[in-house]
Amino acid sequence: MAAEIKPAPRTPNDRFSTTKKPALLSKLEGCTDDVNAAVVIPGEDGVISVCDDKTVRVWLKRDSGQYWPSICQYMPSGCTSMFYTPETRQLFIGQENGTVSEFTLAQDCNRINPTREYLAHTARVTAVNFSLSCEWMLSVSRDKLFAYHCSETGRRIGGYSFEAWCTSLQFDSQSKYAFVGDYSGQITMLKLDNNGATLVTTLKGHTGSVRVLNWAPLPQLLFSGSFDQTIIVWDIGGQKGTAYELQGHSNKVTGLWYVGSCERLISAGEDGALGVWEMGVRRRETPAWKESDLCQICRAPFIWNVRAMMEKKQLGLRQHHCRWCGAAVCATCSPHRLPLPVMGFEFPQRVCTTCYETLRHEPRESLASFHDMKHAVSSCTWTRRPAACVRRARTASSRSGTLAYYSPPRPSPPPPPISNACQL
Repeated sequence: MAAEIKPAPRTPNDRFSTTKKPALLSKLEGCTDDVNAAVVIPGEDGVISVCDDKTVRVWLKRDSGQYWPSICQYMPSGCTSMFYTPETRQLFIGQENGTVSEFTLAQDCNRINPTREYLAHTARVTAVNFSLSCEWMLSVSRDKLFAYHCSETGRRIGGYSFEAWCTSLQFDSQSKYAFVGDYSGQITMLKLDNNGATLVTTLKGHTGSVRVLNWAPLPQLLFSGSFDQTIIVWDIGGQKGTAYELQGHSNKVTGLWYVGSCERLISAGEDGALGVWEMGVRRRETPAWKESDLCQICRAPFIWNVRAMMEKKQLGLRQHHCRWCGAAVCATCSPHRLPLPVMGFEFPQRVCTTCYETLRHEPRESLASFHDMKHAVSSCTWTRRPAACVRRARTASSRSGTLAYYSPPRPSPPPPPISNACQL
């Protein structure tokens, strides 16, 4: 007797979109371990993937419409990261043993030729990058070291030591700035030249390890995803220190990709959700939380304010914060919850009674949509197929060893601007 699989019942607060869904275009199966990274080969119906089972695979689309491995290259240790340059067909593979291997992909995509080995690190390589204009190969590792080498000679140019594992890396070839995320939650900005690396500044905002970084050179925005389930958008080009949060994932954020053509940010995480964020609208920066010994609305003392408790003969209350204005308030003065999409909060957040009276009459249309991927996702990227002009988002599973193509939904028109409520 055949079993009928029915969709799970949905609740009114279900965060996954039911009206706009990404269309599954293709699925690549065959990896026996976690897929750590994958990239689409521009101009080809092909994908390159690296896996913990020590394999580098090149998948090509066959006449049947299915993808099959054209190359399966075994490496000395697990493949942990990858970077591919389509202009020169150079492929850089970071490994568990700290080595970065350089290959050249043949024109027919049926062979990869070894070029050079970089003994860059002594521990797991967590991210690799390559600058064609500078001819630099950049890498970070769990040995708490950032290093960059000349791709022409293999010579080590310089490096920088950190106090925690390095977990992510991005590089802007034009300004020669490198962004390194680490296990402590900090993002370090370095200026690189042929004499070495120089510290520029440190970006602090995450409370968990920085899992992924994505640099958008045109708007000069840096996107960071963390173990704290938060995405932070850093306005590097504005030079004003502006940053705002995007909160919608319920587990570690593992993949980010900014699509400049439609001004959308694609995010993915271990919660199995694919997020599509509208970035073409003006957003409001997250306010700093205010500190006070008394509730800033009813003036009731907080639990550590013993003197006020004795004077008012009242038990101390727990301190909370309004997500809209940042005021320190008690639970009685902040009983309401509202989504605040313009601040990146797509799901209901605590607001004080003063802000609630203003915000509840304002339009709060969602600026993001979330879609169920059915499995944890390790990375995501975006490509445009010139022949068919089809935009495709790719997600790589970190648990089931599966890669999948998705065509994301069309963007929605931006909502009207929302007013500032109260400033205490």
